[in-house]
Order: sequence, then structure tokens, then C-alpha cells
Amino acid sequence: MINKTKLIFTTLTTLLFLYINTVTGQNSSKWIRPISDSISIPIWGHQQGIRVGIAPTPGPRGLLRIFTPYLGHKEDKVFNFIALEPISKGSTERGFSELEMSQLDNVRGKRFWSSNDSICKDSPSLLQHSSGIVENIDGIETLTLYIFSETFENGAKPFVRLRFYEDNIYEFELSTYKCSDSVPLENFILTATMGNYARLRNLYLNDTIKSSLKLWSDYNDNHFTQHDVTFVSQMIKDIKGGVYFIAAPDEKDPVNVKYDKSTRINWKYYGKKATQYWYSPNPNKNLTGLVNGRYTYWGGKAPIPGGVSFENFEFVTPFESGEIFIFGVTPLSPDAFIEQIN
Repeated sequence: MINKTKLIFTTLTTLLFLYINTVTGQNSSKWIRPISDSISIPIWGHQQGIRVGIAPTPGPRGLLRIFTPYLGHKEDKVFNFIALEPISKGSTERGFSELEMSQLDNVRGKRFWSSNDSICKDSPSLLQHSSGIVENIDGIETLTLYIFSETFENGAKPFVRLRFYEDNIYEFELSTYKCSDSVPLENFILTATMGNYARLRNLYLNDTIKSSLKLWSDYNDNHFTQHDVTFVSQMIKDIKGGVYFIAAPDEKDPVNVKYDKSTRINWKYYGKKATQYWYSPNPNKNLTGLVNGRYTYWGGKAPIPGGVSFENFEFVTPFESGEIFIFGVTPLSPDAFIEQIN
């Protein structure tokens, strides 16, 4: 019988080797992507910009990983996660891609897999991933792929299309869909789940800044706060009618802060500051922006330096197949980014 420890070590070493080759020139000058249908690391995106990955890259299963090496991060540092949270028709209860147990292998977190097309099919090998399709759309080079999930406990079977545009290296597009054998959906929520790492505290709206420190000034519990709701009418609009939901830290220097001695190393921020945002190019009149907060870091009781900060950061809107959302992480300050919008 093969020694399990040796097998695990060999597997990890192989993955590390493949990862290093993935990020050091085995791709085009524009794109990071796996070698199609071969044993490779599932990361897609810009050589010089934002990237998205799925397991077995670092982090829990059932989450899209957001990598931002242009902020001065290590190649494998996850800056944020995006969870898939579908709600079946007539319900208000969410499915949780990160927390539900897999029905395929009884591991926590739904299994995700990639495809070059939108045809719903069973999960392939855990080590085989699609390369994505590189093509020109309206004269702009793009990289497109689909991320599928196994069925949720509520019967939802959602998937998303990811698309990267060569002229926008700090953002990517997500379009929401469901398979034909899925239950009907009320909502399909894409939620950025790790705002506490960057210590997001300010929401930038069309006529005000909303602060987590004011929303939950007396909160010091070890759980999530209640959601705060921002209506579409309060969001910053561009000349095309799209709306932005923008969040950023309130600290001048988030790197040099004092942490509680029990704080895990993965929560300690390094690199450049950044502004994070959701964008809806064609917002439904019922679209809302939701945030909740935490006073302590997830998975422990270490208090977050400076007080409560936003954790989950999301749009909520009635489900429409093919609806487009954009998530971005820009090194611009909130003011500079908003000026660029205007």
C-alpha cells in the first residue's frame, strides 16, 4: 500500500510545480489559464491584473478565489472570495456554496469545476480544468470560461460565466445562469465574503459615505451583524445607467497596525490599499446592495484592528438568466475611482 503521507507530499509538490509553471510564462503575455483538460492549476485571468481560481488553490471549497498580485501580494495570496448563494423560488433561505456539505464526496463546500462551454454536465476529474476561450469581442480580446457547481441542498443548480477583457485588468465579468434541471430561482446572489481582510469600512454612495463604525457603533460580538441595505437609487450611476456599489478601507496605512496577539497570520494585511466594487450595467429597479459586518476575524476571537468592518459585500436582485455583474479591485483611491466613473 502506498504511504498516504508520501502520496500527499508528492501531490502537493506536483501542484506547487504546476502552479509555478502556470504563473511564470506558460501562458500568453496577456492571460493566465490552465492547459485545457490536463492536470493543471485552475487559475484564470490577467498576467498583469486580477485573477480568479477554484479549489485546489488556497482556501475553502465552494468559493471563487480572487488573486491580486498587482497589489504587491504573493502569487498564491487570496485577496477575497466570492460565494454562490442561490435562493429557490418563493423562499428567502440561501444556499451556501462554502458551508454546505458536498453530495459528491462528503467534504464541506460545494464542488466547483470549469468548462469552455455552457453545457451542464457532471464534474470531471478534480485535477483537470478547462483553459477558457480567447476571442475578440467588438475588437477587444477576451478570456471566457464557465464555472459549474454541484446541486445545492435547496435543489438549485447554478453556474456562472466568467469573462475577462484585455482593456480592464482590474475587474472581471460574472453572468448568472442555472441548469435546466435546477429548481426555479428567486435570486442568485454572488457575495464577496472576505472584506475583513482589507478592513473595508466605507461604502461610497451618490451623496454620502456610509461607515461600518457608525452603522454598528456598539457592536462587539463574535458573530455577523445584521445586513445593512443600500437601495439602487442611492448608488453611484454612470452615464450609461449602470450602478456601482463601492467599498474601501478607512485607514491611511492598513499595513502598519497593531494586531491582537491571537490574530492568525493570514489576516494580517500587506500590500497596497485597494478599492473594491460591484457594478451592474443594467440594474433591476429592485436591486439592492447588502453588507454585514464582523468585530472579530472569522474562525477565531481576535478583534479586528480599528473596530467592526464589512465582511460580506453583495448585490441582491431578482434572478434573470444571463444577467451581468462586474467585480473589481482597483489600486485607485475611492475618490480617484469615482472621478474616473464620472
